Amino acid sequence: MEFLGGTGSKLHLVTDGQGIPLAVEASAGQAHESQWFEPVMNAVRIKQPIGRPRTRPYALAADKAYSSKAIRDWLRQHKIEAVIPTKSNERKKCAFDREKYRQRNVVERCINWLKEARRIATRYEKMAVNFLAMAKLAIIRRCFRILDSSDRP
Repeated sequence: MEFLGGTGSKLHLVTDGQGIPLAVEASAGQAHESQWFEPVMNAVRIKQPIGRPRTRPYALAADKAYSSKAIRDWLRQHKIEAVIPTKSNERKKCAFDREKYRQRNVVERCINWLKEARRIATRYEKMAVNFLAMAKLAIIRRCFRILDSSDRP
């Protein structure tokens, strides 16, 4: 049994360009975001019209917390464009596409939407497995609403 940090727990979320969640992981609040980068990225599955799902996006927009050599190397190895600003204390400044970075607000809006789910916002669940399950249920509910609204004329 793994316990989270109570109200300090975090959700690590990957969405597509339209804000549809692709993968989510939960961690204790004191854990740094970069520790959960690979597990959440390895959980991504992007449905294709034909064949197997893709497991990698073409580009990844993230905030400064994910700006590290290890993450940038991982992205380079997997042929994913890094759209991550460098921290002010980093020696090597990496250029990034500001227009693509502006699309990161899609993830922020999805997180804000998740906070509307009362059980997630209040962090009622104290165990990691239950907290993550509630987040996944809320995501499934959102995806069904998106699909349902797209079917209507």
